[in-house]
Amino acid sequence: MTQVREQAERRGRRTEAISALWLRLKGWRILDERARTGVGELDLVARRGGVLAFIEVKHRPTVDAARLAITPRQQMRLIRAASLWRSRHAGIDHLQPRFDVMLWPAQGWPRHIQGAFSLEHRDLDRLI
Repeated sequence: MTQVREQAERRGRRTEAISALWLRLKGWRILDERARTGVGELDLVARRGGVLAFIEVKHRPTVDAARLAITPRQQMRLIRAASLWRSRHAGIDHLQPRFDVMLWPAQGWPRHIQGAFSLEHRDLDRLI
């Protein structure tokens, strides 16, 4: 792994850890972090009330750059990974699944976009 890639990996892990803390402070219960499935990784899986959120975390120089990093192809991978994750965990069928994103610009506060995309509507552009 190159030094640039290692730095990006460390920054990603740090951003995901801070995101988990941020969500806990907002009343979310983190069920899984960096959840690996056969089709991909889910950054965070969290629950609050009747919602089960699969949260993708992106850290980029700007919010727009972070938003653009979540491509339609990645959205489909996340949907498949979430489906597989749900099938492996009993007792959560009553929770409403949702796909959120946490966009972290290099400077400023993060944006937590709830319900950023779904199987029917995978268009993140409409949200920002």
